[in-house]
Amino acid sequence: MIKNALTTKDRTERTVPIVPPGRTKRTVPIVSPFALFVALLAVCLAVLTFGSCGEKAEEPVIQDRIVLGFSQLGDESEWRSSSSNDVKRAAEEAGIQLMFENAQQNQFNQIKAIRSFILKGVDVIAFCPIVEEGWDNVLEEAKAAGIPVILVDRNIKAETEGLYCAFIGSDFHGEGVKAGRWMAKRFAGAEGPIKVAEIIGTENSSPTIGRYEGLREVFKNYPKFEIVISVPGDFMRSKGKECMEEILEKAPDIDILYAHNDDTAMGAIEVLEEHGISPESDLVIVSVDAQKSGLEALREGKINCLVECNPYIGDDLMDLVFKIVSGEPYPEMTFVEEKVYTDKDDFSTLPIRP
Repeated sequence: MIKNALTTKDRTERTVPIVPPGRTKRTVPIVSPFALFVALLAVCLAVLTFGSCGEKAEEPVIQDRIVLGFSQLGDESEWRSSSSNDVKRAAEEAGIQLMFENAQQNQFNQIKAIRSFILKGVDVIAFCPIVEEGWDNVLEEAKAAGIPVILVDRNIKAETEGLYCAFIGSDFHGEGVKAGRWMAKRFAGAEGPIKVAEIIGTENSSPTIGRYEGLREVFKNYPKFEIVISVPGDFMRSKGKECMEEILEKAPDIDILYAHNDDTAMGAIEVLEEHGISPESDLVIVSVDAQKSGLEALREGKINCLVECNPYIGDDLMDLVFKIVSGEPYPEMTFVEEKVYTDKDDFSTLPIRP
């Protein structure tokens, strides 16, 4: 967990200890047609021997641009897709060459991608860690290569300090606290027990841990709230449906459904409606994300509270990369600004999501 983290409005700064060396343009030699033919023949033989037509071509490093290697953990949710698209947009607008790798929900793939960035000699590595542990070795390799690392969206637990230089993302513990406080306010006049079912995200990931612990921190002061079941949904809509089926089987008499993201909430709502249970009147639903589908469900009365988790951090990330490469002071921790939206809000003021 991130402790004593700073917001974008109040942050301490330090000078980067590692500044990647400057790059110089290389001239392209003039080759004869015969030499070109021989080179092309060698490439073809190499492809036939070691590769296949279906493999992804390696992206060459452009020598006169800042190069950012970015490992995204996957595309499991609407939130993740929005985050990836925003990073790509911001890199293009900033003139930063982005080497983007999708790990498809696999830590091994992320470690492989980070090692490939090291071999290519990128200027900065940024990644969204799928889980908190297991990163020390590869980050030691990045440190030895003199490549600074930025954690995006999620935090890690490292045995050695100094393996990354900055974090930018959400306060997941704060999101859990916001959800719990809203529930306490909504049920202020109700007698207990108030039964809560929880669909968590990916186990051992920092957003799951933060949203799990934040809610329970609030409930310590409100003993009438009882979390009767907690099931892992991996932040996926399909898993949200499976989780809701399990909840209805094991704990059908609930007052609140607390989903760790909009995709699992939307999957759960599908199942509730299939069983003739109305999200509008039969129970209260609280979700974290406030993405397009969640906001639409809020307008339709199917979700009662959305705790925002802001995926649009691309511009802040590119600004951070520029500062790191140029040796300017930069914030070690940046929490993006996030809000809470409820069924009592003026819907005309809700944000428009792409």
